[in-house]
Amino acid sequence: MGNGQLSAAKKAKNDEFYTRMTDIENELRHYADHFKGKVVLCDCDDPFESNFFRYFALNFNHLGLKKLIATCYSGSPIAGGEYQPSLFDDDVDEDTGRHRRAYKAIITHVEDTTGDGGFDMEDIKALLGAPGNEVAELHGDGEYGVGDFRSAECLELLDEADVVVTNPPFSLFREYVATLMDYDKKFVIMGNKNAITYKEVFPLIRDDRLWIGATSLNGGRWMIMPSNAEVESPKAKKDRNGDTILNVAGVCWYTNLDIVKRHESLILCRRYKGHEAEYPKYDNYDAIEVSKVKGIPEDYYGVMGVPITFMDKYNPEQFEIIGCSESEGRGFSNGLWDPASKTAQPIIDEHKVYKRLFIRRCA
Repeated sequence: MGNGQLSAAKKAKNDEFYTRMTDIENELRHYADHFKGKVVLCDCDDPFESNFFRYFALNFNHLGLKKLIATCYSGSPIAGGEYQPSLFDDDVDEDTGRHRRAYKAIITHVEDTTGDGGFDMEDIKALLGAPGNEVAELHGDGEYGVGDFRSAECLELLDEADVVVTNPPFSLFREYVATLMDYDKKFVIMGNKNAITYKEVFPLIRDDRLWIGATSLNGGRWMIMPSNAEVESPKAKKDRNGDTILNVAGVCWYTNLDIVKRHESLILCRRYKGHEAEYPKYDNYDAIEVSKVKGIPEDYYGVMGVPITFMDKYNPEQFEIIGCSESEGRGFSNGLWDPASKTAQPIIDEHKVYKRLFIRRCA
């Protein structure tokens, strides 16, 4: 897919949402030890607008980073904002006002040159001009668009990185995760919670190669809309910085870095014995239905079907993920499904149930 298609995919899929600093801070504070001495890559982030870049630049010394790299794709809706390197000033799209060129920023040294303790555009200008730091144009490889994370020059930067942190295009989430896995990278990224059961993602979750981050799955996330976006939604509003923000449902964090939350056991207060009627067996799966995570019984060690929000409480030392409903991928139930039913969606008393994860208590 070329750059034009990438941009179109982002626009068509409402991928042009940007992450608020408060959400980044709330999540990344759980990973501080993982960043020390590392090269961090933000490969879907305009360094002049991205809050991911700002977070790591502002905390560069505190986290003990070795290097920070940020890239954006050609035609990025946030490229061409308040400040651009002079070498791009002659290449502006007359229709959109956006810079059509992509670039990378590489940071190895950070100082608060303005002395105000903050990090604004003046600091960014000085930062990129400081010795040892670099901003340079990306050129593409003819196959993928300039700045596309799949292009050869971006893959070279990925190869150099230790940890990747970004909000990738949701429409390309499957391919993005596959690329990270192919390069054996550690990461903290954002995505839709429905990606839990994607056929390209679920096997990674089942095999404990990827899990949900520290922030709860519950509720939506307030995301920043591009300044040129036309938003007609009762869920949109202005924040205190003057940005238009929209509450987007189902946004969560994915990571393969170990965090404390992953080892916290879910407190189980319900019992199966004596309450069997509350846990009906599926018509077409060899498991019982647990409609709410808080309803998981403490005295049942057989297979249970639970909502995907279970991943928010998943502790691999307490539970084993067996599979998920066949509606998400053939063979995903690990033999629990009865193919004679000819219906992949879980059924209870002839009524269909939303997709389920199948879990079992560890002995």
